[in-house]
Amino acid sequence: MRGSLGRGSRRSGLRPLATVCVAAVAACSGDANPAVPTPGSGTTPSDDSGAVCTIPLADIFDGGVGRDGIRSLENPKRVGVDHEEASYLIAEDRVIGIEVDGQAIAVPHNILWWHEIVNFDLGDTKLAVTFCPLTGSSMVFDRSAAAGSEFGVSGLLFRNNLIMFDRDTESLWPQMMRESTCGISTRSTLPLYPAVEMNWTGWKALHPEGTVLSSRTGFSRSYTRYPYGDYEEVNNAETLFPHPDVSERRPPKERVLGVLQGGDGGTAFPFGVLERWPVQAAHVRSSGRDAVVLWDRSAEAAMAYFRDSDRGTLSFKVAADQIVDEETGSVWAVNGLAVSGPLAGARLEPVPDAYVAFWFSWATFQPETLVWFGS
Repeated sequence: MRGSLGRGSRRSGLRPLATVCVAAVAACSGDANPAVPTPGSGTTPSDDSGAVCTIPLADIFDGGVGRDGIRSLENPKRVGVDHEEASYLIAEDRVIGIEVDGQAIAVPHNILWWHEIVNFDLGDTKLAVTFCPLTGSSMVFDRSAAAGSEFGVSGLLFRNNLIMFDRDTESLWPQMMRESTCGISTRSTLPLYPAVEMNWTGWKALHPEGTVLSSRTGFSRSYTRYPYGDYEEVNNAETLFPHPDVSERRPPKERVLGVLQGGDGGTAFPFGVLERWPVQAAHVRSSGRDAVVLWDRSAEAAMAYFRDSDRGTLSFKVAADQIVDEETGSVWAVNGLAVSGPLAGARLEPVPDAYVAFWFSWATFQPETLVWFGS
């Protein structure tokens, strides 16, 4: 299943952090956040600062590296797609693609295996590009909800998912909960920023003038080596720490595009279903609006877009292995761009509340999710 691996010959054969000690902890470091309660206390206390914890402490584990033991990056160097400092990437390596004010930027998983968070200050736009290798979740956040604070890696995990912390208040933010759950920022939410995850070849084809993170990050890391052994194998049910039971409707490590739909469980679009077709278009709802999920097997990419346009609400279908809208017959690419036809050059608005994750983690955080099985 190509959409669920993508490491090929680079697999090291190592087990994922097999010697890490399992220990629940209450803060990023011994005295980083004294307002966070002691695990096992059975309480969610608060103090005069208003600091509370709203998640079960029994589900918080220490990854063993400590706060900043996995060091986030801040505005790292970027280079062109054909630059020598981008040669650490091979065709099937996966990247998280963002666009800000016309700038197309690729943030590779290769970098994020080792750093997990990249903070960007792009004019007035302050983003945190995040990836949790244990839950396979690629999520980009608008940092304005945290007053623009940079985010770091706490070293803690909630249901095997990355817990971030903001450097201003040291509050804890589990990535897939999209909000602060411990500290004085508790119950603040982080809005998602649209991003498209795909393989390196697909991203370069769509963005030949784009930029990508340089291998020269200032840290000595092997950005060509996947450090988690066979953890990403699609049928591998192993998790680093104990995990709640997960529906067996899909393989545990299969990638899905999850589309949130307000208060319900959203819809998961499994890559193992989507890859039956070279391209696909599936209608869905998000935030009360009509949307469409576009799929491109060659790029191993799926992304959701709102269907509104200057021509009204568009409907999509596949014809002759191309995604076309029924209203004008224009042809669309997986990045939401019309590449030919009457609407050539037009762009669909991406759905921010959509992201890629492993099935087991998406189903844990969205237990009421629907699963798309094709049309």
